[in-house]
Amino acid sequence: MNLIILTQNTTPIIGQVAWLLGKIMNGIFYVIDFIGIPNIGLAIILFTIVVNLLMMPLNIKQQKFSKLQVKMSPEIQAIESKYKGRSDQESLMAKNQEIQMVYAKYGVSASGSCLQLLIQMPILFALYQVIYRMPAYVTQIGNTFKVLADHIESVDKGGFLQNSGIDGIVSTVSMYGQSIAKGDITNGIIDVLNKLSSADMALLSDHYGLSQLTYQGHVILSNESTRGLIDIYNNFLGLNMGDTPSALIRSAWAVGAWGIVIGAVLIPVLSAVTQWINVKLMPQQPSNGNEKASSMAASMKTMNMFMPLMSAWFCFSFPAGMGLYWVAGSVVRSIQQVVINKHIDKMDFDEVIKKNSAKSAKKIEKMKKTQERMNAYASMNTRSIQNKANVSSGNSQSQVQKADANRTADGTYSRTNAKPGSMMSKANMVKDYNERNNNRN
Repeated sequence: MNLIILTQNTTPIIGQVAWLLGKIMNGIFYVIDFIGIPNIGLAIILFTIVVNLLMMPLNIKQQKFSKLQVKMSPEIQAIESKYKGRSDQESLMAKNQEIQMVYAKYGVSASGSCLQLLIQMPILFALYQVIYRMPAYVTQIGNTFKVLADHIESVDKGGFLQNSGIDGIVSTVSMYGQSIAKGDITNGIIDVLNKLSSADMALLSDHYGLSQLTYQGHVILSNESTRGLIDIYNNFLGLNMGDTPSALIRSAWAVGAWGIVIGAVLIPVLSAVTQWINVKLMPQQPSNGNEKASSMAASMKTMNMFMPLMSAWFCFSFPAGMGLYWVAGSVVRSIQQVVINKHIDKMDFDEVIKKNSAKSAKKIEKMKKTQERMNAYASMNTRSIQNKANVSSGNSQSQVQKADANRTADGTYSRTNAKPGSMMSKANMVKDYNERNNNRN
């Protein structure tokens, strides 16, 4: 069995993380397929739980940082007030040193929260890629689609993008033409098939005669008498995870399938509600009268209200599987947040600070010694520069004196037009000597 790999994300870092998460998703799907329930919706929920459990240590660390930040915020603000309006280099260095000592006292890093976010961001983007490109990461699904792609390729080399004549197909899949244009025909077609709605897939099946194709003895696409593998994979609580809620509502409304309409509406609604609950459970940072902190808190409040609405809109227009992932992720994070909050609330932060203070005593002493050495080194450099300047000034003065002496000698021995070194010049020197002696007598 060949794993479909060419349609995987290749973005640096995100691509590598997605590859690793894809292994987890593939393992989950293998297990549920082995027990007889190969379902993408169930796989997404289990995958979300596993990944969030793996990220739980990072979340706990971030929550501890937030709590400690609340406790040390008054000390940081006192230091900021102490040096307010002082922008000279010495004051800035002193302020930074005092702030570093506060962070050391509480046992946290000034960049700790940012570092955790930098670690989490590639994971979140990679999660999206794995869910959105399931055939690329899950062997069973990829190989099922590959049977369809190979058949389409054998018919017209993927020319259905331009030549199928099927209404709606060309506009839906033309954005994926780049993969096929590069020569990756099979995987390009798999990308296309993975993004099609059930209605478009049915049209394509009729056009290419796909309804009789099988994988491991099972029919791939549903027909009048048989439920196909792809339908088994995608069907979760009556909803096709490959269709968008908007498409599900239109098709179900036309036939009066009100249960599907309600389920399709619930996906974006639950996504917004669960995300809003998740935001409310997150610890909020107090502004403590700080203007900058108050401004950031206001911006965060606006974003926290705006993001659930955006989530609902995206879930309405993205495949239902992606919406299920967002709902499951918000629910898991909310439960996780309740557990973390209880764990954090039970912690004696005064004791934590006491232990951190003991650990950081040596670090603070080392910081002081380092600062003293830096100051001494700076002072030595200043004296060295001054000494060099004095020596240079002395040398310049000596050179000037020598030049003046030379100019005096030149004036003494050049009163005539005698050529230097000539007999006349020597005679003048003797004459001058005698005149000075006579004057002395």
